[in-house]
Amino acid sequence: MFYYPRRYEEYAVYPYPVYHNPYYGSMYPPDYPPYQDFSTLKHERNYAVKDFGPQPLVINIEAATKHNKNYRTTLWTGRHLQMTVMSINAGEDIGLEIHPATDQFIRIEEGQGLVQMGDHRDQLDFRVVANADDAILIPAGKWHNLTNLGTIPLKVYVIYAPPEHPHGTVHKTKADAMDNRIVL
Repeated sequence: MFYYPRRYEEYAVYPYPVYHNPYYGSMYPPDYPPYQDFSTLKHERNYAVKDFGPQPLVINIEAATKHNKNYRTTLWTGRHLQMTVMSINAGEDIGLEIHPATDQFIRIEEGQGLVQMGDHRDQLDFRVVANADDAILIPAGKWHNLTNLGTIPLKVYVIYAPPEHPHGTVHKTKADAMDNRIVL
């Protein structure tokens, strides 16, 4: 594999991704980064998590997820799919919820959580402890919750199909998210 060293200027975050071919150069001027690689940023002030959708995006999702400090931030929203990053404080949970027409994928990047699912709000008969690098798949119409069992924030990214939240949604705290939630 060809190694292409990057200049410091290439670590800055831009509003859309750029694809880079080491043999022919970038599709854009050379001061743009080859992709959104948050793991290599030298200064936290340069880091900006926002909704990049529906533009094409290549991103280091592990670094973006771990760096997120908000309860929920939409990272990418398209017509049929959405990705969010979440940070759930120790002892807190996402909150019991159901998405009647939306399948959901959750990957834990950091921490440990209790996954609960069931067909009824008061009968969550599926219970599993999930750790970093575990994936959780939630079918549409299942009641579910994820509770942080650890002492550090639970860092996850979530994929919804179709999108669940409005483009550009940022909830700094769980209380902010609950204010916007429709209760069934």
